[in-house]
Amino acid sequence: MSKPFHWRQAGAGFIVPIVLIAVWQSVCALGWVNEHVLPSPWAVVTRWVAYLLPAKPFAEFEGSWVAWAISGELLLDASGSMYRVLVGFLVGAGLALPLGLVMGASPRVYAWLNPLAQVLRPIPPIAYIPLAILWFGLGNPPAIFLIAIGAFFPVLINTIAGVRHVDGIYLRAARNLGANQRTLFLRVILPASVPYILSGVRIGIGTAFIVVIVSEMIAVNNGLGFRILEAREYFWSDKIIAGMISIGMLGLAIDIGVNKLNNYLLRWHRGLEH
Repeated sequence: MSKPFHWRQAGAGFIVPIVLIAVWQSVCALGWVNEHVLPSPWAVVTRWVAYLLPAKPFAEFEGSWVAWAISGELLLDASGSMYRVLVGFLVGAGLALPLGLVMGASPRVYAWLNPLAQVLRPIPPIAYIPLAILWFGLGNPPAIFLIAIGAFFPVLINTIAGVRHVDGIYLRAARNLGANQRTLFLRVILPASVPYILSGVRIGIGTAFIVVIVSEMIAVNNGLGFRILEAREYFWSDKIIAGMISIGMLGLAIDIGVNKLNNYLLRWHRGLEH
């Protein structure tokens, strides 16, 4: 794939969002919708910039909309959300990866633990919210617990699938060359399952980012989820949409970073060779 074509593809991806924003702005400018229900894109951008900028003392504007509009909370909220995502994901994936490798490599362990995993896996992390608050109280611990659950099962299931779907030709070839069980696992099974594991990591991080927003709306007093809920209570619809856009931008940045990491780690893999 040539580089100019890559940039044409990237440019084409902006066409639909631009058209949608133009229609949105036109509808708001014509007064077809209540601005408190659906603020214009310009109002959202203005609020997003105010949400981003550091707080500044404006004594002359005390009591006006400027005094609370220039809040500068975005960086603190985003950093709080990212901290919870990273810690929760590391806990969940750190437990799921070795367990998935053992379950995939050992039919006996798989037979013991797979029924329990299949019973727990369909339960959404938000169903654990009452227990999380009961066990950990409020603040970061229950949020990290919920995020760890959200990240655990995607990594676990993909790791098991990766180990169990290693091509038998590789296993027979390694055994014919005299590889023992340890060498077979470290040099054949583990590398061959890496694409599955990284797919689970990508899904797990995405799930963790979804869960952190929900958990912040209930158990935490800061973060992007908390700020959206706060804006709903005051009917600041422009701030709600600004927070949603911030979530989308962070999610996109995380996905791009994980995808680049996958491509780097799998540069040896067939299909990613240049």
